[in-house]
Amino acid sequence: MSTKDFVEKDYYKVLGVPKDATEAEIKKAYRKLAREFHPDANKGDAKAEERFKEISEANDVLGDPKRRKEYDEARALFGNGGFRAGGPGPGGTFNFDLGDLFGGTQAGGGGAGGFGGGLGDVFGGLFHRGTGPGARTQPRRGQDIESEVTLSFTEAVDGATVPLRMSSQQPCKACSGTGDKNGTPRVCPTCVGTGQVSRGGSGSFSLTDPCVDCKGRGLIAETPCEVCHGSGRAKSSRTMQVRIPAGVSDGQRIRLRGKGAPGERGGPAGDLYVVVHVDAHPVFGRKGDNLTVTVPVSFTEAALGGEVKVPTLGGPPVTLKLPAGTPNGRTMRARGKGAVRKDGTRGDLLVTVEVAVPTDLDPEAREALEAYRKATAGEDPRAELFQAAKGA
Repeated sequence: MSTKDFVEKDYYKVLGVPKDATEAEIKKAYRKLAREFHPDANKGDAKAEERFKEISEANDVLGDPKRRKEYDEARALFGNGGFRAGGPGPGGTFNFDLGDLFGGTQAGGGGAGGFGGGLGDVFGGLFHRGTGPGARTQPRRGQDIESEVTLSFTEAVDGATVPLRMSSQQPCKACSGTGDKNGTPRVCPTCVGTGQVSRGGSGSFSLTDPCVDCKGRGLIAETPCEVCHGSGRAKSSRTMQVRIPAGVSDGQRIRLRGKGAPGERGGPAGDLYVVVHVDAHPVFGRKGDNLTVTVPVSFTEAALGGEVKVPTLGGPPVTLKLPAGTPNGRTMRARGKGAVRKDGTRGDLLVTVEVAVPTDLDPEAREALEAYRKATAGEDPRAELFQAAKGA
């Protein structure tokens, strides 16, 4: 992204959170919006895809404490579209060229407008590129990559190592990343090797954008490489074994530092973001760290009490004691039989009782139930219901 984009884009507004939002609030807002606008959920919807990219870009900045601090500082300095100070110009506005601010000290050293390399250092960290004539020798961080993986319910609960095939732009092997067939590129005459050009008329700030002639590299190939066509980058695919931690939930976004695209000129690799999708289970459900299961019981088990066996996920069944008079829908707890927590302990298995009503009775069972009905003829289970309705 350009300096202008970074300063002008309101990432807090993109995620719908206040500027003092906590990390947890930012994470929650991102997950909600990412699920809503994910391309898989909006097939063929270009607007949704563009919105998803904006959401991801905002989260990449605000979700990283260091980058968020740099972003807030940049917005505080340039957020109103001008650098306010008590000096020349209408309304006390200095008229500087951001190329001077980012590129180094003006002639005259410590005079008005002599800011040294301070702002260049700040924004160099934000955009992962240097400024000034020596920028072409500076390391450049690799791009972040986002991928997706679908896990079975059991894999999500217990954790799994899955193969992940990724495609990214990496230094071209044919030209060693120079873009030149002979390995001897020349300095771009347009940006003088900085990879940036300033735009904007006099009397106002000039903002920097990547140089269109060298595409931000600061170098131009005299004899373009036949593989990468002078870009110095080539598309590469690789398969990586990725460990998904136990207890991940559907829609969760995992960050793997340094597993993204390789950097340039000795720069660090980017990060890999993995969005996890979890398939449903035919028996078990999930509420946070707890698993859920519905267990049918007979009328006599619910009325008279007894012991019932309950299945667990990937383990032997457990036996729960059913108290006499257990109502339909009651939930009991089997401790330590749930999903794995971050600290290594397990949640619980929440067992909901569902009284099974027989649909086909043999003569003996029907006779027994008829006898039970006669024995309880004086009882009205709906009496309190009608009393409550009258009193309301």
